[in-house]
Amino acid sequence: MPSHLHFGEEDFLRCRFALSPLWETQDAVRTLKRSDRHGYHAPWLRRIRDAAATLDLTPLWLLMPRRGHSPDWLCPPPTGPAATFEEEIAAVRAADPKAAREDTAKSLADTPGALESPYARAWLADPARMVRELADALEEVWHRLIAPDWPRLRALLEADVAFHSRRLAEVGLGGLLPEINPRCGWDAGTLTIETNGRHERHLAGQGLVLMPSVFVWPDVISGFDPPWQPMLVYPARGIGGLWTTPTDRTPDALVRLLGRGRATVLTALDEPATTTALAHRLGLAPSSVSAHLTILRESGLLTSRRYGHQVLYERTPLGIALTATP
Repeated sequence: MPSHLHFGEEDFLRCRFALSPLWETQDAVRTLKRSDRHGYHAPWLRRIRDAAATLDLTPLWLLMPRRGHSPDWLCPPPTGPAATFEEEIAAVRAADPKAAREDTAKSLADTPGALESPYARAWLADPARMVRELADALEEVWHRLIAPDWPRLRALLEADVAFHSRRLAEVGLGGLLPEINPRCGWDAGTLTIETNGRHERHLAGQGLVLMPSVFVWPDVISGFDPPWQPMLVYPARGIGGLWTTPTDRTPDALVRLLGRGRATVLTALDEPATTTALAHRLGLAPSSVSAHLTILRESGLLTSRRYGHQVLYERTPLGIALTATP
C-alpha cells in the first residue's frame, strides 16, 4: 500500500539527513520481536541474548504493531544531525502527557488485544506515569543492548550519510530518493513509498528528514503526523558487514587489493584514531598516513568526525568486512 509525500518549493530547501540513537534503540526492540529482521544481525542477537532476556520488553512491544501506528512521541524525529541519546530521551521525558495519551491510544488500537492489557489500562489512566515508565524502559535498553556497540553503528550510519550526501550533490533530490531504496519512487515532486500502511501528506514547507537505520531492514518507514516533521527511515548501506569480526593482522589479499600502505592503515584502525596517533603507532610520516586516510575515506572504507581540534577516523562496516579474518 503506497504512501505519498508531496513536496513544495520550500521543502526542497529543508530536507536534511540525521542520525538517531533513540531510533536505533526502539527499532532494536522491534527487531528482537521479528524473525524476518534477524538475518543480518545474528552475531549481535547471539551476543545480547542473555542481557535481552533480563529485560521486560512487553510494554514496548505493545506499541509496535506490525501494521499500523507507533507513537510518534516515543521516538520523535531527531532535532539535529547528530543528537545524542541523552538529548533524545530528555525530549521523550518532556512529552505532554495528554498528547502522549492520545497518540498511545491510537497505537494500542492497532495491536489486537492491547487496549485490554493491564499496561494499557494503567497508562491511559495515568499518562504522566506512562511517559516515565516507557522512557525508563527505552533508557535501559539503550544502556544494556545498544550503547556498547554504538560507535560501530554510528560509523555505519555516518558512512551512509556521507555517501548519500555526495549523491545528493550529484543527482539532486529527485534522483537520490529512488536510489535510497527500491521501494521509493519520484514523480513530479511526489515521493511514493511502498510501505505496510497508507500515509498521505503535503510537507507544507517542513521538508523531510532522511535517516538511515541499522535495524529497519527490510522495511522503509515513512510517517509522523503533524506537528512532527515528516521523516523517511531507510536501511543503511553496508549492514551485511556490520558485525564482522576484524583480524589482528593485515591480510595478504587486502595488501594485493589496496597496496601495503593503505592496507596497513586500514587494519590498524581497530578503534577511532587521529592521523598523528596512527603515524606514531605505525612509524610512518603523518603526511603519508594522511594521504592514505583520504583515499580510504573517499572509497567508503573509513568515516571521519571532528572532536574539538582533532579529526578521528573509523572503519565503516565495509572497511571492517575487508579486514575480517577469512
